[in-house]
Amino acid sequence: QLLLVESGGGLVQAGGSLRLSCAASGDTFSRSVMGWFRQAPGKEREFVAGINWSGGSTSYVDSVKGRFTISRDNAKNTVYLQMNSLKPEDTAVYSCAAAPGTGDFRYWGQGTQVTVSS
Repeated sequence: QLLLVESGGGLVQAGGSLRLSCAASGDTFSRSVMGWFRQAPGKEREFVAGINWSGGSTSYVDSVKGRFTISRDNAKNTVYLQMNSLKPEDTAVYSCAAAPGTGDFRYWGQGTQVTVSS
């Protein structure tokens, strides 16, 4: 079991930065692939970024490559999403998720709102 709690969302002007955090409680965090997803109003949820258990492998959706960075600190049971050069189209509810072992993303946080004004 993993409980995930996101923080760090807010309102920022275009071109600004935010750092999202996802704190996990449970004993499987260090063995889980972690991901960030987002859902904008009227749109389906989309994958944003993922990171493997060691942090040595990451992946990103094309629209955020070069602007967002996912990282993790297994000692703190926390995964981060550094978001730079934010655009209005990045506005969404951002959620973190955990995929223990080789399974699907089965644990989800409640989400944090990110709003980018033009």
